[in-house]
Formats: sequence, C-alpha cells, structure tokens
Amino acid sequence: MAALAPSAGGSAARQGLAARLPAFPWDALAAAKQRAAAHPEGLVDLSVGTPVDPTPPSVRTALVEAADSAGYPTTVGTPALREALVAFVRRYRGAPAELGVDGVLPTVGSKELVAHLPFQLGIGPGETVAFPHIAYPTYDMGARFVGAEPLAVDMAALAAEGDAALGGAAAAGRIRLLWLNSPSNPTGEVLDVDQLAAIVRWARERGIVVASDECYALLPWTVDESPSILDPRVNGGSLDGVLCVYSLSKQSNLAGYRAAFVAGDPGLVGELLAVRKQAGMMLPGPIQAAMTAALGDEEAPAAQREIYRARRAVLEPALRAAGGEIHGSQAGLYLWTTFGEEAMETVDHLAGRGVLVAPGMFYGEGGARFVRVALTASDERIAAAARRLERP
Repeated sequence: MAALAPSAGGSAARQGLAARLPAFPWDALAAAKQRAAAHPEGLVDLSVGTPVDPTPPSVRTALVEAADSAGYPTTVGTPALREALVAFVRRYRGAPAELGVDGVLPTVGSKELVAHLPFQLGIGPGETVAFPHIAYPTYDMGARFVGAEPLAVDMAALAAEGDAALGGAAAAGRIRLLWLNSPSNPTGEVLDVDQLAAIVRWARERGIVVASDECYALLPWTVDESPSILDPRVNGGSLDGVLCVYSLSKQSNLAGYRAAFVAGDPGLVGELLAVRKQAGMMLPGPIQAAMTAALGDEEAPAAQREIYRARRAVLEPALRAAGGEIHGSQAGLYLWTTFGEEAMETVDHLAGRGVLVAPGMFYGEGGARFVRVALTASDERIAAAARRLERP
C-alpha cells in the first residue's frame, strides 16, 4: 500500500507550531562535548542534571512486586498513592491539615505538567504566562505551545515592586499563570517566606494562578529552609489559586520513573484531573506503587542529600580556584558560576579541560555570562573535574 501524503493543512499546522519554538538549546553543545570527550582521561559531563546514583531498594522492590499490572491505571492515582502524597506535602512542604486527597494528583514527571499546564488551564492567544527571568526553558515552551505570550519576570523585583516590575498594570492584566521556581534551576536561589507571600498576594488581587515548581526543595545548602507555596505563612491559610509542582527525580533518583505530582487548590486540581482523564495522562500502575514507596522512604533522600553535599564540597572550591565566582546556589543541584566572560567562552575553555558545563543563556538573557555546573556525576568524575579545574 502506498504511503499517504500529509495534507497541506496538517503540514501547515505542524510548521506553525515549529515556527513558535526556538531551536533546542542542547544541540549547541555538540562541538564542546566532542572536544571535552577528547580529553585523555575522558569526559566529565556536568552539563545535565540527570541522577547517576542507584534508585532506592525500597522503590525497586515495590516496582517489581507491582509488575503484574494488566489493567488500566487511574489518572487520579491509587488510594495509597494519594494518601502518601498528602502525607508528604504535610511533612515536607508545610501543607495544612485541610489539604486532602482531592488536592493532590500524580503526573507523568514534572516536565510534562510544566509544558502543558497552560493548555490544561485553558490559556490561549492574547493571554500571558509569566515565569522567572532566568529559568528552566520549559515554562516558556508551555506558553508558546498554546499561542500565549511568554513573559520573563524578575521575581525578587515583583515581590518588592509589584506592577512596576512588569512595566505597569496593563502588562499584569494579561497574565493568567505565574510560574515560580524556588529553589531555582539554574541559579539555586531561594525566595523567602516574605517574598513568596508578597507574590501570592499580588497575584490573587489580579486573579492570576500561581504555580510553584519546588523540585529541589529538599536540597538546601546555605539556607535554613526553602518555603513552599502550600505553607500557610506564604498563602495566608488559603490554597485558593495556588499549585505546588514537585518531582521525585532528584531526591530519590527516579528521573527514569517519571514520578511527580501537583498539589494545592482542590478546584484547580479537579480541573487538571478532568482534562488529564480525557487525554489519558496517567502514571503506569507499577510506577504508582514505586512512587508510593519512595514518598514513604525518609532515609534514602536524606542519604542522597549527603552524597550531593560531599560532591559540592569538592567541586565548589575547585571552581573558585579556577577563577570562577559562584552566585546564588543556595540550594539544588547546581553551582551558578561566572568566569567574567561570555558563557560560551567558559564552555569552550572548560571543554578544553575535559569538563562540559551548560551555558547560562540557555536559561535567559540574564544568564549570558554564567554557566550551570551540575553536581550529578559520580564521585570519581566529580573528583576528576576538581583536579582538572585546580590545575593552572
């Protein structure tokens, strides 16, 4: 049978979406990666924050025990998973006792939710999605996917100045969704309770949904805490209009499981559930069982945090010895570093030492003279990077 040619309309639609998207940034690192890989002692890849340590035994056991999973899973999650999610956000994210199972929902990783939340909230052309001015690029992509306007915002300025940080009330009036990311990827900066509370008050006065990406919250280094939008100190005792997005990829080495969730305003969570049921966006049954086990395992994330603390203690002084200045980096898996030059110059000279890092302009114009250096490599590779950086 001859293959069917795509219709003109279908081709145009695909071209229309592609035209709204920038080039995939990581493709720009191919030459630097090749150069770094040519180092006699091999590549040290500190460009991508993907976990390299083992998945906790408790999680793997739960996955195997749930492997006989012939039926369809539910989008809302098993009762055990929903209860585990509620217990987790109460214990670790300051959620109030009033938050119950109707305020939590498992997701297929956090990136898919970040990318598709504007769609699931019914946002479209003529409306705006705002996000931090130095940020994970998927917030921007989510706006572009639905034809909305992406708007990069200095969140510290927004907390302090309100509308003035956006250029006036007119710009604020078009915003339907405001993303927060604390601790930040890539900068590691943490917004404090007062800053978060000011942003939530400002957004509520304008009917803006606030979604807070808190995936790195259990990895604090130079701060006492990373407050959550679920905390009554931040939201004034009401979950109206607020969502917390969280992933187990980092703290439990579950990136390959795509285990994440959203929690907050039960009304908003219910809207997301209704859309996701129609779209078949459900976490596989064995993964739900594994995620339930991970949420109840307090020892494994604590042990993993100490592994990252030790790697940071090796890498941070090495970057400084090489001439780098570290900014932010109060929490999370990255050292946000500048060598006083354009980011790609730093990428190139570190690649010459066999170390690959991510250029800061991947995350916005404000990162043009920074690089993001990940702690997610083995102890041996972190030590190798430190040796290379410390050499003159």
